[in-house]
Amino acid sequence: MDLSILELFLNASIVVKSVIVILILASLVSWMIIFERWIYIKKVNQEFFNFETRFWSDSGLEALLLTSQEGEHEPIGAEYIFQVGYLDYKRLIAEKIDSDTIISSVQRNMQAALTKEQSLLEKHLPFLATIASVSPYIGLFGTVWGIMNSFRGLAGSSQATLSAVAPGISEALIATAIGLFAAIPALIAYNKYISDSDRLISSFEGFKEEFSSVLHRDMQSHIK
Repeated sequence: MDLSILELFLNASIVVKSVIVILILASLVSWMIIFERWIYIKKVNQEFFNFETRFWSDSGLEALLLTSQEGEHEPIGAEYIFQVGYLDYKRLIAEKIDSDTIISSVQRNMQAALTKEQSLLEKHLPFLATIASVSPYIGLFGTVWGIMNSFRGLAGSSQATLSAVAPGISEALIATAIGLFAAIPALIAYNKYISDSDRLISSFEGFKEEFSSVLHRDMQSHIK
């Protein structure tokens, strides 16, 4: 940080200092979330591509389940939905339950798995939205407070000049600048990650429907 800006911060009132500290902390937390979400969503994208490639190969559902269970990683996304659905399907088939009940149970469990994956994809995003919407107003509050103090200090001055109020106004405007610095990246990241999450959830829903069709065909073969 530039020394002149540091001096302005040190000379600011306790309220303006508190506002700036709060905004800096909010910005640091939001950047941590931005990088964490970037890594996670990138991982989910890659895992979905890899799993979908294996799913549409000729290895078969049993081999796919075995590979998925023996993998060193925790299943996420479509792979987790597949495991939940196929394990429930195998259990119900072994119990010789009627086909409508089986399909209904499998779809219900896969929908619950999908909801869980959606929650994981959107984890911490509400915090980014809060930072994006609230930070400018917090910064503006600090600015208004600082400018108010500057003009109040002029009340007892015999001569009101621009040089007299400039430092106070400058230190107050820092709060607005930091508020925007915290809000803009958070807003951009929130919009991007919400879009990425919606796209992935849509892909998971498509996979769920396709997998339901595969299970329905497999169930018909068991009935015959």
